[in-house]
Amino acid sequence: MSAPINKTCLSNSTKINKYLLQFANEHVDFRHAEIKAISELFGFTAKALAEDKCSSSPGSPYLMVELNSEKEARKLMSRTVLIKSLYEVWGHGATYKEVSEQVETIPAEIKQPCFSAEKSFRINVDTYNKKIQQQDKIKIIESLPEDVFSFKGKVNLKNPDNTFGLLEYYGANKTEPPDKPFKIYFGRWIADGQRDLIQQFHLTKRHFIGNTSMDAGLSLIMSNLGQVKQNSVVFDPFVGTGSLLVACAHHGGYVMGTDIDYLLLHAKARPSRHNQKQRLADESIQSNLSQYGLGHHYLDILVADSSKHKMWRCQPMFDAIITDPPYGIREGAKRIGTEKDDCLVTDDVKNGHIPQRVEYQMADIFKDLLNFAARFLNMNGRVVFWFPVSRESYTEENLPTHPCLRLDSNCEQILSTRISRRLITMVKCKEFKDEDMATAQIPVDHYDNKPFRDLYFKKSQSNTQSVEDTLQTTSLNDT
Repeated sequence: MSAPINKTCLSNSTKINKYLLQFANEHVDFRHAEIKAISELFGFTAKALAEDKCSSSPGSPYLMVELNSEKEARKLMSRTVLIKSLYEVWGHGATYKEVSEQVETIPAEIKQPCFSAEKSFRINVDTYNKKIQQQDKIKIIESLPEDVFSFKGKVNLKNPDNTFGLLEYYGANKTEPPDKPFKIYFGRWIADGQRDLIQQFHLTKRHFIGNTSMDAGLSLIMSNLGQVKQNSVVFDPFVGTGSLLVACAHHGGYVMGTDIDYLLLHAKARPSRHNQKQRLADESIQSNLSQYGLGHHYLDILVADSSKHKMWRCQPMFDAIITDPPYGIREGAKRIGTEKDDCLVTDDVKNGHIPQRVEYQMADIFKDLLNFAARFLNMNGRVVFWFPVSRESYTEENLPTHPCLRLDSNCEQILSTRISRRLITMVKCKEFKDEDMATAQIPVDHYDNKPFRDLYFKKSQSNTQSVEDTLQTTSLNDT
């Protein structure tokens, strides 16, 4: 559980606009995209500071940014799941001497309210890529020059008025740490991110799950990239068990979706939990939302083929489309159709008729998705989706495009040495017109009109496959 937010001790006349973001050690490629999406959602800009080369180096869990106010910093932390903590920077450098010199230059009207006898305090020493003993942390704190770090209040380790951080960076993760840190930061803690939501919405605690339910952390990230906010209308055309909708509902969105799998949506499919013989009658997406007190954000779930766009009223209606299309690894992706040219379902057999399904090519899935998004998204609405790729052959030309949509971010989640999936975010930037119908294109078909499973199980060009590839063959999502 996140600690209570620090009490403000800055005067209105003086402020510090340098803040240090401390990231969790996961989904590194998603960090900047999430910060950009959240800051745009709240109407401000988080500018990375070039003066701190260490925080911008690959593998660093830190990023120093410029924000206009502490209020903006709190707004950022109210949504992010990739940032652990945010600090107001008082000093940074390669040595404690450099840090002390910078702290000494902080105006008195900023320092004195925090150093006063009426304010209790705590200093946390945190290291990256090196473990140090508690007694060594105490020695570091005691070695700080008293004339600079002139705390007069009492130490309170449980509920202090102000918390300060001493953060030491010993290089990238899993590298040999040096004796002395590469970089040291000192700052006033402002707030923690929302990483406790990952446990709150963890799939092991979820009432209704499937084999390919999206994990809570990535679902929340996708909702952030989609800029879901209070009263947004969110749609998932490949809804599955609705993991993405849970995250969107938490952020205030009203959610709905479609899926072609009747058995799954009606809790008649094979259970995913170990030792469970059959699904419970009340397993549903709506019950998942109700489990978290979000049932009032449920609009509807339809058994439908997402490629059939004519079933919808022809007008923009969604603020965000957030989805994880089927990859066809465990079984081929399907859509309603027939391979016969003259197939006609007569009226006398329509009642109870089960439509035939045909293979749904990957390129067609993404072109249909973008055509749908261009037509049914509101202006400046966002479509966020996963795009699985072979790492050795992927290029930017493999991404689908549409004249009404612009690419906003492209983040890679590496699943093995050969396979990854890219989280694509696009924004509707042009009103849809009749001539824009079915204009989505893929300049170079990454899948070569074949199922993705052919790429997934294909040996690399060097004709070798690492143990890591074999161990991670269950990592890809398959709706």
